[in-house]
Amino acid sequence: MKKMRKAVVGGIALLATSTALVACGEAPEESGGGSGGGEAASDFLPCIVSDAGGFDDKSFNQLSYEGVEAAAEDLGTEVTEVESNSENDYGPNLESLVSEGCDAIVTVGFALAAATKESAAANPDLEYILIDDAADGGDDGETFDGQADQPNIKPLLYDTAQAAFLAGYAAADFTKTGVVGTYGGLPFPTVTIFMDGFKQGVEYYAQEKGKDVSVVGWDGQDGSFTGGFEANQTATQTAAQLIDQDVDVLLPVGGPIYQGALTAIEDSGKDVALIGVDADFYETDPNTQDVVLTSILKKMDVSTQEAVTQAGEGDLDFTPYVGTLENEGVDIAPFHNFEDQVSESLPGELEEIKAGIIDGSIAVTSYLNQ
Repeated sequence: MKKMRKAVVGGIALLATSTALVACGEAPEESGGGSGGGEAASDFLPCIVSDAGGFDDKSFNQLSYEGVEAAAEDLGTEVTEVESNSENDYGPNLESLVSEGCDAIVTVGFALAAATKESAAANPDLEYILIDDAADGGDDGETFDGQADQPNIKPLLYDTAQAAFLAGYAAADFTKTGVVGTYGGLPFPTVTIFMDGFKQGVEYYAQEKGKDVSVVGWDGQDGSFTGGFEANQTATQTAAQLIDQDVDVLLPVGGPIYQGALTAIEDSGKDVALIGVDADFYETDPNTQDVVLTSILKKMDVSTQEAVTQAGEGDLDFTPYVGTLENEGVDIAPFHNFEDQVSESLPGELEEIKAGIIDGSIAVTSYLNQ
C-alpha cells in the first residue's frame, strides 16, 4: 500500500489563485479526491501534467484536470498535479511524477508527446494517458495507424474538425461583412484540425447558399499563429490584424490566446463575435459572454475521467479513443446570448448537417481520417 497523503483543497478555483502550482524542480501538488478531504479510500494515485498553457486556461488543460479530479472522486483517491511553465519542463515534470509513485499519468497535449513516449518506454509498469496525440508515428502528429508505439500509452484523440465544420457554417451564416477569421497558437495538427474544419464549414455554407464568404488566417496550409499558447501581446496583435481585414467572426485556437482576441475586439470598437474552443467559453469565462457566438466543444473532461477511472479499476483499454460527433466526444455549444441574433433556420440546418457528417453524406477531412 502507498503511504496515505494528506489532502489539500482541490479544484480549478484554487489553481487560478495558488502560488503553489508546480514549476520544474518543485514538488508536485496533491489535491483532495473522493475521500472528502480526509484520507484516500484507494491507494491508486492518478497524476496529471499540463502543457505550457497551465491548468487555469479555461479550456484545454482545465477540462483535462477536471476529468482527472472527477475520476479521483469516483475512485475515492487523490490527485497529484504538476504545471508546466514551458516546454523545458515536460521531461523533468514527468520524472517528478514517476518519483512520486503515480500509477497513471495524464499528459495534456500534443506538445508532451515526445516526453510522454520517452517516460512510458522507461517505465513500462506505469500507465499513461496522452491527450491529443496518437503516439504512433513520430512527433509530427500526421500519422495515425490505430495503436500507440508504447503499449502502456492510452491516446485520447478528438476529430474536432467535425464540430468546427458546424461552427464554420454558423459563422458564415452570421457574418455581416462576409469575412471570418481564425488564428492559432502553434501549427500543431491538433490546432490546425479546428482551422481545417472551420474553413470547410464556411466553404460548404458558401456553396450551399451561394453566398460569398471568405476565411482569413488559414488557407489549409499556411496561416496566422502566435508562436505559443500565452495570452500575450502577440495574441492581441494577431487578432487585431485579422479584425483589420474586416473580420467579424473570429476563431482563436490555442487555450489562453483567445484572451488576446477579447482585448483586440474591445480595442477595435467593432462588433466582432468570438468562437471558443475546447470548453464552452460562455460557462468557463464569463468575460466572453457578450461576444461568444458558440464554442467548439472537445469533451476531454468526460473521456479523461473515463480513462482514469478504468485505470484505477485495473481495466484500462489502450486502444486509442477518438471523439466524434457520433459518440458525442465533440460538439458545439449553444448560442447563448446570440440565440436571438442568429437566423431562425440555422439551428435546424446545423442538426441536418450534423446528421450528414455522422452518416458520411457530408465529408469532413482531418489528419485523423485522411
